[in-house]
Amino acid sequence: MTLSADEAARFAALVDEHQEALVTAWTERVASTLRGRLSHAELQRQNGELRRGFQQALAGSAQDLAAEPAAELRAQLAELSSTRARQGFSATETAVSIFAFKDAVLNAFDGVNVRDYVAFSSFVDEAALFTFDSYVRVREELIADQAEQLLELSTPVVKLWEGVVAVPLVGTLDSARAQVVMERLLQTLVDTGSPYAIIDITGVPAVDTQVAQHILKTVVAARLMGADCIISGIRPQIAQTIVALGIEFGDIATKSSLADALRYVLAKAGQNKQSKQSKRREP
Repeated sequence: MTLSADEAARFAALVDEHQEALVTAWTERVASTLRGRLSHAELQRQNGELRRGFQQALAGSAQDLAAEPAAELRAQLAELSSTRARQGFSATETAVSIFAFKDAVLNAFDGVNVRDYVAFSSFVDEAALFTFDSYVRVREELIADQAEQLLELSTPVVKLWEGVVAVPLVGTLDSARAQVVMERLLQTLVDTGSPYAIIDITGVPAVDTQVAQHILKTVVAARLMGADCIISGIRPQIAQTIVALGIEFGDIATKSSLADALRYVLAKAGQNKQSKQSKRREP
């Protein structure tokens, strides 16, 4: 049921006339649901701004929340949803803060026409649902951002030595994470000019065909960038699984520990350096 222009005008006048009593009653009802997690002064300020938003929308003869006169109110509700989502309030607590406006209006006004109130109640319900939807969108964005940050933190690329970088993998290596590993490793190789990269799988609980394929793709990509890759952390259980699955790493060097891999790389780097020096001495 939508508000008529006359109903909207009548409620706009009432909301404006009884603004102090209305905001006070509204704040008391909302405060009881938030259990002190928001100061009374801040809550009263928010409700005061929302009351003005409702009053302006109704004064503009907004028959529903999608109407142009309700644009400012929509912006306020979206801002409230974003703030509450980032502060850790639940979607229900956020929506109830708007639903409570109906109770405040009913108790603040005497002799409200039932038909008028039902239409007004529908308008407030629409506002509360808009708030709920806005809250959910913000929370989804926050969760996606946090997941991306965790993914980046779980795939660090560290410089172990001059010309040697390492990727210590911990946990399951799925397609999304493998892509991040590859991108971060390649970018680090470009930034540091390192000719050697160690992929350490000590923290990977199990290696199956899919995980092995992800590792091999990363090695191939690094080789295309001119870096020689070594895989470390091949524990006995991992070695048995790799053999049982028939996975072949080809000519890729593998070591049982990160320390062994680093020693191997330093020895190889030393040999290459000596070879280059010998070539320079040749007449």
